[in-house]
Amino acid sequence: MNTTRDWMDKHTQLFLSALQRLTDADLEDACPRLPGWTRRHLIAHVHYNAEALRRLVSWAGTGIENRMYASAEQRATEIESGATLPAGTLRQLVVRSADALARDLDALDAQAWHAEVITAQGRQVPAIEIPWMRSREVAVHAVDLEAGVTFDDLGPAFVTALLTDIVAQRAARGEGPALAAWLTGRATTPPQLARWL
Repeated sequence: MNTTRDWMDKHTQLFLSALQRLTDADLEDACPRLPGWTRRHLIAHVHYNAEALRRLVSWAGTGIENRMYASAEQRATEIESGATLPAGTLRQLVVRSADALARDLDALDAQAWHAEVITAQGRQVPAIEIPWMRSREVAVHAVDLEAGVTFDDLGPAFVTALLTDIVAQRAARGEGPALAAWLTGRATTPPQLARWL
């Protein structure tokens, strides 16, 4: 099993374990790091992210284009609608979709792993990046649940990979110089950055 898949499995369990520590009433609370979202929105997002990634896995396996989302509006509507589901239903959905994504990935053959797919941000990537995309989602959102998980729990190798990924994306958006100045101690305050992903 490759490292990103190991991370995906580990951080999925980290997210689901954190979710189990929350009561249904806790799911009504706002997510301070995600303005406008409650924990219900966050759980719905993690569920629908798995379903969206399953569409990419299907694309890689069949060669038939299957985008993560038809539009940004579809993504937003799914999350808003999902957030209104009963707490028990949300909990079941996020577990089932995580399991289904893992099974779908296990079914890919060697050729499919190298098939090109397109992310929600419009990047063309080989399917082998899908476990990394999912790992990043469940790891960061395990922290966002505010149920006892911190970035310290994600492991140094993963955090290094995450930082590398984030800095590369920031630099591609033109935010690299200001970020480099701050990270090297040449600026005393962090730069104002656009929303991540």
